[in-house]
Amino acid sequence: MPIRIGYFPHNNSLFVLRHRGIVERTLPDVEWVDLRALPESPRVDVKTALPSLHSDWLFTEGGYDVIGTGFTPPVTALANDRDVVYLGISGPRIENGRLVAEAGSGIESVADLKGKRVGIAHGSWQTTLLLFALDKAGLGWADIEPVDTDVNGGTALLNGDLDAWVGAYPGLAAIEAAAELRTLVDTESVFSHPSLWFTRREFAENNRAALEAIIAALQESDAWITENPRAAAQYFVDDIVARGGTADLDAWEAALRGRPFGVNPVSEAFLDEQQHAADLLAANGLIPKSVPVRAAVLPWISEYVAATQPASVAG
Repeated sequence: MPIRIGYFPHNNSLFVLRHRGIVERTLPDVEWVDLRALPESPRVDVKTALPSLHSDWLFTEGGYDVIGTGFTPPVTALANDRDVVYLGISGPRIENGRLVAEAGSGIESVADLKGKRVGIAHGSWQTTLLLFALDKAGLGWADIEPVDTDVNGGTALLNGDLDAWVGAYPGLAAIEAAAELRTLVDTESVFSHPSLWFTRREFAENNRAALEAIIAALQESDAWITENPRAAAQYFVDDIVARGGTADLDAWEAALRGRPFGVNPVSEAFLDEQQHAADLLAANGLIPKSVPVRAAVLPWISEYVAATQPASVAG
């Protein structure tokens, strides 16, 4: 039975790995599943729920066995009683994005967002960043008008359809070039914002060798991205062009250069952040309950991830 790996461009590591042929050396029957080609789930109410498609496809026929996402989906999965386990995390992606408003809009701080329209790619790290920022300002989810813009909210901000936006590079770079922005909160001041990878507990327990092969391949591919960011950026540009869009190779290279690559073991600090997110998401009515996120840790996975890290990273 083939091992199925889910991928899409928002997890840069898996997207590049899909093109490198590294996993196939060890797992010749691997099957790559493009998340964008799977049937779309109905959109959820951004005020009262979180989308769960990333974890749903771990448990659905025709889906995948392993996926990489931003910060929020594992918490959503656990809250929906999906038995997932963490595989690893990237380093902090604190330069990847920020919460912005147009300069001169009268919005000077997060506290000014009460009653305002704030755009996010709902369900991933943008939701968590905004919720953490609101909480620090003494506000909650019900105090704003959240708008699910996917990752393309910059144009809506410039058109006046949004009052603020959680932007990410490379898309944020185009908005910076078009207008003067005010940073309401950067990423570093609220959380570490890593990429992460996770799987079903059943898959991890019954396919240890395959999982170790995938982790080792990620480490090798990520090391290549670090050394060859422009060549890696070309994969993203080619994909966008093939889908009828336009993309700037320089912007993609700059975005990749600003991101950490390599798989690290889940840390206590990361788990504390995940627990804080779980508690806040539940308190604000976005997930049905809070969950003990440390239940999703398998020690042998962290031990293997640590063993595959380059010496310069591991110690």
